[in-house]
Amino acid sequence: MKFFIDTANLDQIEEAQSLGILDGVTTNPSLMAKEGITGQKNIIDHYLKICDIVDGDVSAEVISVDYDGIVKEGEELASLHKQIVIKVPMIEEGVKAIRYFSDKGLKTNCTLIFSSGQALLAAKAGATYVSPFIGRLDDISTDGLDLISDIRDIYDNYAYETEILAASIRHTMHIIDCAKIGADVITSPLSAIKGLLKHPLTDIGLEKFLSDHKKGS
Repeated sequence: MKFFIDTANLDQIEEAQSLGILDGVTTNPSLMAKEGITGQKNIIDHYLKICDIVDGDVSAEVISVDYDGIVKEGEELASLHKQIVIKVPMIEEGVKAIRYFSDKGLKTNCTLIFSSGQALLAAKAGATYVSPFIGRLDDISTDGLDLISDIRDIYDNYAYETEILAASIRHTMHIIDCAKIGADVITSPLSAIKGLLKHPLTDIGLEKFLSDHKKGS
């Protein structure tokens, strides 16, 4: 399973990269705004800074919601760097644009997926990734992990190459559960990724090893 970090914070991206396990980055307008990145030129410069840090795919989201606007904006984003993946919303005009991008050989990430039907349409259109938002489904008392499982079954039935990118990850167990179900990618905050490092028995064992070593020195 690939690990993406869901942030626009360069320090967090660098920290995740330094772990040696980072495969890519996802961003969106809200994450950019959180870091105080506004204005088209600043946003573009920020995407390029992210691409300089990581080796894998970097999802850059379009703002347009009409077909022509999505295509124009998406092509501009893709031209910035070979690592850029065009992030397109799951709307009718977005699905049309995904087919256009796919035919042009451009990578896409279909975002705001909340049903298996939406994921099926995105795959049919040739999306590189689909992003089901499991945490937001959990927020409305719906099991987001069930959606990941349903999409996995559908994609396996028809050998779709679209990768399931589990998004809106809220905690470490989301990551473990997505790995069990067969998500191809997770994108999460750094805190959830680093949570995988922790176990009290590891801390206790290390403390004893070091204590015993000190006694023998």
